[in-house]
Amino acid sequence: MKIYCTRPHCSGPENHFPELDQPEKLITVPQKYCSKCGMPLILAGRYLPQKILGEGGFGAAFLATDRHTRSQRKCVVKQFKPPTNLSPQQLKLAQKLFEREAQVLEELGDQHPQIPQLYAFFPLIVEEEQFFYLVQEFIDGQNLETELETRGKFSPPEVLDLLKEMLNILKFIHEYEPSDPEMKPPTIHRDIKPANIMRDKKGKLYLLDFGAVKVTSRAIDPKKNPTQIYTPGYAAPEQTTVGEVYPCTDLYALAITCLVLLTGKLPSELYKNNRVTWRENIELSDKLGDAIDRMTKQDHEERFQSAQLVLDFLVPSELVPPLPSEVPKVYTPKFNLIQILSGAGFVGSQGTLLIIAIASFFPLPITLIISGILLLGLISGIYFRVLEKWDLITIPIISLGLVWLISPLHQILITHGLGKFFVAFFPILGAAGAIAATTLFLLVYKVLSLIIK
Repeated sequence: MKIYCTRPHCSGPENHFPELDQPEKLITVPQKYCSKCGMPLILAGRYLPQKILGEGGFGAAFLATDRHTRSQRKCVVKQFKPPTNLSPQQLKLAQKLFEREAQVLEELGDQHPQIPQLYAFFPLIVEEEQFFYLVQEFIDGQNLETELETRGKFSPPEVLDLLKEMLNILKFIHEYEPSDPEMKPPTIHRDIKPANIMRDKKGKLYLLDFGAVKVTSRAIDPKKNPTQIYTPGYAAPEQTTVGEVYPCTDLYALAITCLVLLTGKLPSELYKNNRVTWRENIELSDKLGDAIDRMTKQDHEERFQSAQLVLDFLVPSELVPPLPSEVPKVYTPKFNLIQILSGAGFVGSQGTLLIIAIASFFPLPITLIISGILLLGLISGIYFRVLEKWDLITIPIISLGLVWLISPLHQILITHGLGKFFVAFFPILGAAGAIAATTLFLLVYKVLSLIIK
């Protein structure tokens, strides 16, 4: 097995351990170290980097496996190494912000299906060097930058669908309120671009790469010491000049992303005199074109101020059905109390009549099996409202008549001086028993619910 060293600039990052190809040894093997630089290779005792996925000025990302999972689950390990010129106070603040942002990422990934889940975060100190790591869900697919290179330009309908989908993700992110009271909304991604939008093999889109680097870099105050927490060409003017970001900053980058996918051009080729120009390259519908124009205004106050406003502009909200995730989850009982108890009485009476009738022709074991099957059919009929209202009265009356005609029970009752209509006592008794049992169950359920709350 190959394990990749995560120390920056290691001269021999690929380390090979043939014995780890055996699953039983892989699970129990102690820490391994890089043969070139001595860096610990098994991160947090469980994550084994396999290859590098990308790197930048603030760290790198690695494809890894989690040896503590049965399937050796793939994951992405992101390393952030703060600049060496940070003061002790800045480094301490960087770590604090890193931990807070990891918490926010964990919450975002848990609550939205198009944001990768966070599995772990941890620091690593090696020979007085400090590294930070995030471990995230691995999305098996292709980012839109690669997709553009392999398949060519996107059509306007494809970009419109993508824009709406990404706007819904950004709406969730911008409106998210972190559980940490010191973290104030809105949460801003700050690096929207084709390379950070991933399409998995089933066609589902994910928004990637927001989090630790962004928050940790705030420790250096971008206004006083600007750091490139963005990608040139996609970043809005306020982000590149004074380091300010707003929800509309992400909308600007999303609009540039759409234009890049539509034209196949580099972001720098879309600017003329520091302004976005695109109409000479492509033809779009008035709605989509006007939306992109407004999203790419130089002055952030002239743009749409929220993702929802763009969605409302593209397709008026009164014409758009709510997304499944936005439908209020209000529990409404299928039946009220009277319906539940009347249904119980119906099942109790019919069950009694079925047993009496079938027992006239079959032995007890067969009687119970046949009765059970027929009762399940009756219960299903009530649940799906095939049987309701007058059916609950007429069916027992008809059943009682048939039992009176075909069952020898009434003859036995007459012989004992109880009268030929005394047979009706048994379904009434069965109905009363079923209603009593159902009532008791509902009471116990109610009490337990109050105790649990």
